[in-house]
Amino acid sequence: MRKKLLALAAVGLMATATMTACDDSGDSGEASSGGSTSKISGGGSGARVGVILPDTESSNRWRDEDPKYLKAAFDAQKVPVEIQNAEGDRARFQQIGDQMINSGVKVLIIANLDSASGRAVLAKAREKKIPTIDYDRLTLNGGADYYVSFDNVKVGQLQAYGLINCLRSRGAKNPVVAQLNGSPSDNNAFLFKEGYEGPLTEMYDSAQYTKGPDQWVPDWDNEEAGKIFAQMLDGTPAIRGVLAANDGIGNAVIKVLKQKKLNGTVPVTGQDATLEGIQNILTGDQCMTVYKAVKDEALNAANLAIKLYKNEKPTVPNSLKDPESGAYVPFISLTPKAITLKNINDVVVTDPYIAEDALCKGAYLALCRQHEVGSFADEKASDDEN
Repeated sequence: MRKKLLALAAVGLMATATMTACDDSGDSGEASSGGSTSKISGGGSGARVGVILPDTESSNRWRDEDPKYLKAAFDAQKVPVEIQNAEGDRARFQQIGDQMINSGVKVLIIANLDSASGRAVLAKAREKKIPTIDYDRLTLNGGADYYVSFDNVKVGQLQAYGLINCLRSRGAKNPVVAQLNGSPSDNNAFLFKEGYEGPLTEMYDSAQYTKGPDQWVPDWDNEEAGKIFAQMLDGTPAIRGVLAANDGIGNAVIKVLKQKKLNGTVPVTGQDATLEGIQNILTGDQCMTVYKAVKDEALNAANLAIKLYKNEKPTVPNSLKDPESGAYVPFISLTPKAITLKNINDVVVTDPYIAEDALCKGAYLALCRQHEVGSFADEKASDDEN
């Protein structure tokens, strides 16, 4: 079934996005927001943990959050780490893997760009008897020793129920719902879709909703997502709900809706609780996102790697079946959380993933005050007491 879905996804792609790799001269040891520097931290030789991240375009997390939390976790235990980003280039991903494997890494963590390139890196690590951890994305038939991620089917379910709630609150009658799925090269995209297809199919089968266009977005490319949705809307102007697989795709959809003066009218989902996504929720242009606590994910992966680095045997009670190989991979599964306008403070105050001073400025300052975000909730409570 999965192979059929992969084939259908490949046929359904409207274009193939090309992402340009950085050159090899970026060894300054600092991450660059422009993507010109791929080495984020650590040295290039000797006993250490190696980490390869996928890109800096599909989600800001890969540029801003994961490297920060991973480095902090390793630094706290005084374990040397080298973190590099492949900048969306599969050849570059494998090149980084070769360099790390041949220069003495004791443990390798990868968040793959696709299963083929990820599998190649894992195979070479296995030849050298280097323990491996799939991070966030499972490498199908890759044989990683461990896997750390979220319950990604649950992520999709949260997106579907979020969209259903938003449409219900608007009193939508048999709305046409468009679906923009993630990249067909990312196993997580299939898990998200598995999660949201169930609740949405119930709505289609009961004639409460009408199924609209359904497309995959190659490499999670936000610019391509905008082009795909513009064509969807031109072909199906009656679209009144959009299941967008992450905040980047959601924002691309919102830009198109703004051109048609439909933003805020057509609910759009997201995922990753990015600053941009939370800002879109404040303005009413996005109805929800899904928060995946990157800090927890990074800490769990780092703790596994640190034990392996110290030649200890980690205990992981749960496992996940690889749908291609049939093998069971020891799996640390983390719980995602839906974020709407009502509980934005869960990611600003309770678990400060989004900095209030970054969110509540400029045009968003008044909205933060209106919706009692962060310190404005305390300000409102103080005014009520007086």
